[in-house]
Amino acid sequence: MEISNSELLNQIQRAKKGEQSAFKYLLDGFWNSVYGFQIKRVKNEYEVEDIVIETFSKAFDKIETFDERYAFGTWLIAISKNIHIDKTRKKNASIYASTTAVIEDQAYKIIDGSPTPEDILITEQNVAELLRFIKILKPHYQDVINLRYFHEMSYNDISKSLGEPLSNVKVRLLRARKLLAEIITQNNED
Repeated sequence: MEISNSELLNQIQRAKKGEQSAFKYLLDGFWNSVYGFQIKRVKNEYEVEDIVIETFSKAFDKIETFDERYAFGTWLIAISKNIHIDKTRKKNASIYASTTAVIEDQAYKIIDGSPTPEDILITEQNVAELLRFIKILKPHYQDVINLRYFHEMSYNDISKSLGEPLSNVKVRLLRARKLLAEIITQNNED
């Protein structure tokens, strides 16, 4: 989709005022460029979709800080690049931490990989709590969360399943994740 500079600035101004249609316009207009940038780097469609969703989530949360003298697409790519770098650092730190432990001691120990009854109980409680939080969301947000994270469906599959345009699914999932995070944060503070 070709976007004129004046129309883009108009949509950014509208987004800064919180207009949902402007966010949808920006998401539709720049999704492919951010996705294309990340797929070359990550080469894993599922990870790329998560990075791109997180990119737009951060960008939309901080839209009021965007300086209109600069290119919006470049700003999005910079956010996306930083998210990928952070994820890579976290992954590498996790790998480093797990491999730098005392390996010699571990070689002689046989670890029972099956969860203990306590582990099972804790996992069930965490899932039950998460499901309670999800049920607080409106049904159309519950649907996209359920399909994406519990059925592990791609955005295209969710779009087909719900009979909704792909852009609507992306925006709805973005919004659902943000609302769910707010609910979880609020409940953890109480």
